[in-house]
Amino acid sequence: MATWSDASVGDLRPPASVPGPHALDRWAARQAGAEGRVVEVHWAHQVHGTGVVTVPDPGRGGPPGLTTVAEGPGDALVSASPAVALAVLTADCASVALGSPEGVFGAVHAGWRGLAGGVVQQAVAAMRSLGATQVVGALGPCIHPECYEFSEDDLDAVCAAVGETARGRTTDGRPALDVPAAVAAALVSSGATEVVGDSACTACGGGYFSHRRRGDTGRQALLVWTGAASGAAGGVAVTGAARPAP
Repeated sequence: MATWSDASVGDLRPPASVPGPHALDRWAARQAGAEGRVVEVHWAHQVHGTGVVTVPDPGRGGPPGLTTVAEGPGDALVSASPAVALAVLTADCASVALGSPEGVFGAVHAGWRGLAGGVVQQAVAAMRSLGATQVVGALGPCIHPECYEFSEDDLDAVCAAVGETARGRTTDGRPALDVPAAVAAALVSSGATEVVGDSACTACGGGYFSHRRRGDTGRQALLVWTGAASGAAGGVAVTGAARPAP
């Protein structure tokens, strides 16, 4: 299962070194806590890189409520445990939910440096090492090319990694990075299949935090976990705040 928040639920970034519960705990409990299986929500200290954190089964039954667990540096998390949920936080970068019929799943934070470095491909490879076969991926809200003017040199670097489909234009014709196209290309190169997620633009779509457009410090979240529908849906059943692509 995969769901994305928007700004209406507030800033979900857990504050550093402050004991919980946090807003992320409460939101995640409403999304993934109903079945009573998820007892931990794991998120990583994102560094705009390609590191992947593998989250093991916590090996315990859960008391009421969820525990939020901060992982070390990384920009993707993968797991095969039905007792955990995985979260990444964004305010223009791409968030990608990954799943498989085997119940292996992942959450990816993909900024332009991560896309250029192969963070999506690294996450899919980590899932395959846990037994995933047919991996699917769904993109969440992110900045779109019409709002994302980008330097030619950096754009060349991303396109060299994922292909020319990532080269876009802003509404006034300036060079832009097409983040959705870059994610789609990364999924194809990893052997994964893209499925419909949430197509909103964080900069102009309304109702989202956008660091680039407004300098927002708040973050929305992607949450991924295994659910009753996961196998039938190929591993990612989109729920909650997701808005189907037109």
